Amino acid sequence: MRKRIIGRSEIAQQPPSEEKWLDVERIAEVEVTSEDRNFPIESAVVPVREGSGWRAAEQGEQLIRIILNAPTPLRRIRLHFGETDAARTQEFVLRWSDRRGGPFREIVRQQWTFSPQGSTSEVEDYQVNLAQVAVLELALKPHLTPNNAIASLAMWRIA
Repeated sequence: MRKRIIGRSEIAQQPPSEEKWLDVERIAEVEVTSEDRNFPIESAVVPVREGSGWRAAEQGEQLIRIILNAPTPLRRIRLHFGETDAARTQEFVLRWSDRRGGPFREIVRQQWTFSPQGSTSEVEDYQVNLAQVAVLELALKPHLTPNNAIASLAMWRIA
């Protein structure tokens, strides 16, 4: 076995602070399959527009794409989902592409069960090393069975 003693200066630094998030409003275009006019996508992806987050206008699977104006390296992706009203199991898939139109590469596929009596919030914070991202895509299936729930996203940040 090989080992070495490391000093405190070698301990990993904390992730970038909130002010390091990219300004999606300035550097990207966002596409959504549907949107409740009271819960626009801007309140989920633009840090200065904190609000109630995004919510779909229709039931079932939804897609959100962040299309960057120029390919950009990404080091961190944070997603925050919340559900306080109904028990449901949600699945999401996060993908990226280095050009518009794909092909897409999967970053993560995750399921989470919300319960009003306990688990009402899911926060995922991914450290990534993506060189030239042109498109980030978030596919949401708000309830595995039946397909009658409304998808929502409290926050999506990239750095």
